[in-house]
Amino acid sequence: MALSTDILRRTPLYALHLELGGKMVPFAGYEMPVQYPAGILREHLHTREKCGLFDVSHMGQAFLSGDMAALERVTPADVAGLKEGMQRYGLLLTPAGTIMDDFMFSRLAGEADLYLVVNAGTKEADFAYISEKLKGAATLMPRLDRALLALQGPAAAQVLERHSPGISDLTFMKVARATLAGVPAIISRTGYTGEDGFEISIEGSDAEYVARAFLGEAEVMPIGLGARDSLRLEAGLCLYGHDMDENTNPVEANLVWSIGKRRREVQDFPAGAKIMDLVANGTPTKRVGIRPEGRAPAREGTEITDKSGRIIGKITSGGFGPSLNAPVAMGYVESAFAADGTALDLMVRGKLLPATVTRMPFVPHTYRR
Repeated sequence: MALSTDILRRTPLYALHLELGGKMVPFAGYEMPVQYPAGILREHLHTREKCGLFDVSHMGQAFLSGDMAALERVTPADVAGLKEGMQRYGLLLTPAGTIMDDFMFSRLAGEADLYLVVNAGTKEADFAYISEKLKGAATLMPRLDRALLALQGPAAAQVLERHSPGISDLTFMKVARATLAGVPAIISRTGYTGEDGFEISIEGSDAEYVARAFLGEAEVMPIGLGARDSLRLEAGLCLYGHDMDENTNPVEANLVWSIGKRRREVQDFPAGAKIMDLVANGTPTKRVGIRPEGRAPAREGTEITDKSGRIIGKITSGGFGPSLNAPVAMGYVESAFAADGTALDLMVRGKLLPATVTRMPFVPHTYRR
């Protein structure tokens, strides 16, 4: 997790985090809870078994009005083809075709505007970049006053249904406006844990009321940044600034699936021809999943070597996977070593430890399709 020592902002749930015993740390310019008294391990497993509530209000929310398809100037995702009531994952690309951020965008039924959610640490730069590139065609309206909650885990649907009847009819990557515990909300069936779940956008002034309503349910536990990170790692999901950044292209990051079919054919996105050439001919490195042997986790920055001891890559995310009771990691290796089952070594605390390239996700996704 990227920490910051800048002047820190607070989400609308800051006081509630303190009340719940949250251990606050700097993250992406905010004071955020890394864990609560239950601890990261228990929070992680509780989310996998029942339901966790996450405060993700530090993320950047915005609405894009005007020519919706103009967003295709900065992303290879199929924006024009997005149907009403659906959400899609996109990459925000630099002119050189590297990854400036990843984000979600939604088309709410009966509405002309797109709803966007970008990463917390890059939101100001993202919004400025999108506004500049879409000038004259579309207008971006950031909504920093809104809060965002994530309700994740196998019990998430039944918990949410108690407060917003009928909303559990949504399936994965669908989105709708709804009334939740008496307040207006935008609810999407998605998340960052690999579990079935929902992300809920509400006015900041309603955040504590809604959070308390969820926490009043027997299945729900508050979850901090620590378990959010271990959950997403087990799910094989990238963390921007670690597993991808402005030095990374979509092909080596193994995110080609996010490029729309029509976009691939027309190649009308930033560095489209260059990226499609890499799709056809390969890249020097690839992002892969890695399972270290033994119990020692391989952290970010750990060198990866082949069996002769030659450095062939490095770990970008790594830690202990509570669901597996074993360490897991992802990182970049030379493409010749990217096949599942390839034996590697990891330089951990001055010792070479054996590891194996492994298909991700490490823990199967349980999205409701």
